[in-house]
Amino acid sequence: MSILNRKARFQYHFLENYIAGIQLFGPEVKSIRQNKVNITESYCQIKNGELYSINMYIAEYQNNKFLNSKNRRERKLLLTKKELIKIEKKLKIPGLTIIPIKLFFSKKGYVKVKICLAKGKTIYDKREYIRKRDFRREDKRENNI
Repeated sequence: MSILNRKARFQYHFLENYIAGIQLFGPEVKSIRQNKVNITESYCQIKNGELYSINMYIAEYQNNKFLNSKNRRERKLLLTKKELIKIEKKLKIPGLTIIPIKLFFSKKGYVKVKICLAKGKTIYDKREYIRKRDFRREDKRENNI
């Protein structure tokens, strides 16, 4: 079970991938298990030497009325110091950003986030992507008939 950010592939060129842990409360993990998460509008930002996921929507867990937190709070991402320094250096290049691509459970049961250093696509690149996708779709239809 994993939650994907499908819009990201259309809007960005991916350069480097990292897998990070995420700091959550108990009810948030239960909501993630029920697939009540949206990461399409989220992004990551470095604050005070730490990486945070911003605007990630995790719905309130229905059975817990006391410990629920805000739906779109900043959540700390857990990376090694070397990875953080490496990302921080690369973010100084204009046009680069960090986007969460996938939210999943590890083999041990921890919630992990696959983040990517990405560069935004131009309008021309997006049109080219649509053209290729439509061509592949037409080709599959012709071959199946």
